[in-house]
Order: sequence, then C-alpha cells, then structure tokens
Amino acid sequence: MAKKEKAKHPERSGNPGKTNWVRVKGQTDREIKRATASDPDAAPIVTADWFRQARLLEPRRKAAVSIRLDEDLISWFKGRGKGYQTRINAVLRAYAEAHRWPDLRSPD
Repeated sequence: MAKKEKAKHPERSGNPGKTNWVRVKGQTDREIKRATASDPDAAPIVTADWFRQARLLEPRRKAAVSIRLDEDLISWFKGRGKGYQTRINAVLRAYAEAHRWPDLRSPD
C-alpha cells in the first residue's frame, strides 16, 4: 500500500503558486466570502439547503475497450495529467449528448 503524503502548506512547500497570501491574510471573512461569491469558478458554499437538494449519482459502469487513436491526440490528453482516459470519456459523452442521443444522457 502506498504511503499517504501529508498535505503541504503552500507557503512552505517550495511551490507557493500564484496566491498572494499576504493579501489573503489581511482580508476579513466577509471580504473573502464576497470575493468568492463573485468568482464564477468558485465552488458553491455548501449549506444545509444544498445538502437537501443534492443527489447521489453512482458512477456508470465502464467497459474495457481497445481503440486506435492518433498518437498526437493521446499525447495531448496525457499531457494534461492524470485521468486522461476519464477526460476522453467525458469528451465522447459530451459529443454524444450534443447530438441528442437520449440513451446516453446523464440520469436526472
């Protein structure tokens, strides 16, 4: 079994990213919540109401297949990191759903 690594604090990891931690530390909770609410990429703040409306979606069963794809295409997907097969699956599903294949739509 692989040893689980402890999460590193970004300021001490040697890879601080792009976050301006001095500015963040100087903000109040109210300012942070306001900034998060205006960020279209931010995940929603989870509330009791959110949990009441949430649905559990079990993952679909996958079938192992062999498919021949262009090398440059596979390199592109692999170049985006772990989970390239999942991303390829998502692209294929989006294409199928966009072409109105009702038997492939996500369950409601």
